[in-house]
Amino acid sequence: MSRVGKMPIALPEGAEVIIGADQITVKGPLGILIQALNGLVKIVNDNRILRISPINDSREANAMSGTLRALVNNMIIGVTKGFEKKLSLVGVGYRAQAQGDKVNLSLGFSHPVVHQMPAGVKCETPSQTEILIKGVDKQKVGLTAAKIRDYRPPEPYKGKGVRYADEVVTLKETKKK
Repeated sequence: MSRVGKMPIALPEGAEVIIGADQITVKGPLGILIQALNGLVKIVNDNRILRISPINDSREANAMSGTLRALVNNMIIGVTKGFEKKLSLVGVGYRAQAQGDKVNLSLGFSHPVVHQMPAGVKCETPSQTEILIKGVDKQKVGLTAAKIRDYRPPEPYKGKGVRYADEVVTLKETKKK
């Protein structure tokens, strides 16, 4: 059986879980998240402790129990604490500016790049070379950060581009004559 799926999830204060026939809803101080349930997995709320178990001994049910446990745990963390990704811009003239639900990026192109933020994801720019992406849904936050990074990923010779704050870019040696 999945080791991840066996671990119970303790509900923190302020989080509320509603288990329906085909979906699970998690409410917290930061928002509401909904996840569709799979018929191979059973969820039981036992005195503010969620236990997720497969219906049968099949390989698919075992895999889904671990997957669903990780998804529900991320939902609970998201509605109580939230998720954030930090991006940094490295390069001369590379700047970012948050304006409402959009972020304006100046990345060395002949035109500015305007990225529209999806619903439920907020963007802040503490400085011109830092972007802070916050949200309740871990998947949306990570996807938004990856899309912004895709405009200008770090290049291997000088390291210029948009990178994650904790990302290490190994630089190549230039050609010698």
